[in-house]
Amino acid sequence: QVQLVESGGGSVQAGGSLTLTCVGTRYTYGNCMAWFRQAPGKEREGVAQVIASGSTPYYYDSVKGRFTISQDNVQKTLYLHMNNLKPEDTGMYYCAAARRQFFGGGMCASDFTYWGPGTQVTVSS
Repeated sequence: QVQLVESGGGSVQAGGSLTLTCVGTRYTYGNCMAWFRQAPGKEREGVAQVIASGSTPYYYDSVKGRFTISQDNVQKTLYLHMNNLKPEDTGMYYCAAARRQFFGGGMCASDFTYWGPGTQVTVSS
């Protein structure tokens, strides 16, 4: 069965918004769910994290204040709401899952082994 798969990517002008979704069997109670992205010629970087059962979201500095990670526990769907998009947000966006590793107000995991195939986001000036 599908473990993780993303959707919602596309092309948008700078300042615009997009919402990405992630579904799959790895959306499981207690798992650490996360969004990552990778721009051409750059290493993959973290975007945001949240516990599937509910937690205070964690955001990486590059998207803090502009992106929001959320979820629908009934539909077992993870979302990434992206606002005020910038050209530097362009890249392939990935959904990932892991067992919860950390407890507190920060990240919930650092070793992700379950990944979706990605969805492309392109932001033009």
